Amino acid sequence: MKKLRNILSVIIVLACVALGVLFALQNKQAVPLDLLFFSFAPRSLALWVLGSFVLGGLAGLLVSWVYLLRSRASLASSRRQLARVRVELEQLRTGN
Repeated sequence: MKKLRNILSVIIVLACVALGVLFALQNKQAVPLDLLFFSFAPRSLALWVLGSFVLGGLAGLLVSWVYLLRSRASLASSRRQLARVRVELEQLRTGN
């Protein structure tokens, strides 16, 4: 099952790369990018769109990574608390 998942992942990544290349080939016209305080030189439209897509994906990974770290810390704290409660329960059961 893991091998099938890896093969499927590779196929999806290759399809995304192929779509990105096709998109880049179809959108060659240069477009300047003006942000609030900075202007970028004109570059291909595909570069701006694909770049923003990649940056958005990285931002999503960063946010999910922070959430994952918080969840793991909370889980570890809950497990420690559960272990303390189990020890206390055992002590109460044995009468010590």
